Amino acid sequence: MTTNIVSQRGRPRKFDPDEAVATAQRLFHEKGYDAVSLADLTATLGIKPPSFYAAFGSKAGLYARVLDRYAATGAIPLTTILGTGRPLAEALAEVLVQAAHYYARDATATGCMVLEGTRCNDAEARDAAGGFHRAAQAFIRDAIAERYPQEADQVADFVCTTMAGLSASARHGQSLDRLAATARLAGKALAQALPA
Repeated sequence: MTTNIVSQRGRPRKFDPDEAVATAQRLFHEKGYDAVSLADLTATLGIKPPSFYAAFGSKAGLYARVLDRYAATGAIPLTTILGTGRPLAEALAEVLVQAAHYYARDATATGCMVLEGTRCNDAEARDAAGGFHRAAQAFIRDAIAERYPQEADQVADFVCTTMAGLSASARHGQSLDRLAATARLAGKALAQALPA
């Protein structure tokens, strides 16, 4: 979908909201929600504030769309990894290794955008990120409960806490090698907690 936006001199130009969401995703992931201002967004997107508000409603409204896009294109593929028939401990270990890789793959946008968003100052944006975070936690817990109902809560907490730690460590500059080593060590603990 494209719309015509009238520039300062009255010349129409094409504005693609989907492309703007992709651009904003990079900005939010790189800087974090709180550090991105409306001026940053409008300058990066090449639009004026009235056009921004017409297209997205608010900064938090744009962020919600960014989170939708991130979940569809940039997040760890939990369904794919946990939907295999391999031993659950092995699949959960793969989730953690993939998390290490996802969180460190772009040196300018480290960590998990959802996890980092759960700590932002804007309540609306924090709630939006929290919704995605809770959904991922529930998905992991339910996948565990299908095979190990007694251990589901404790193991899901361990996996989600490890993922949060990997995200924070990536954000603070820890190398992929160190993140992956942590994920593999956690995988050993999972193999003990969930014997095949």
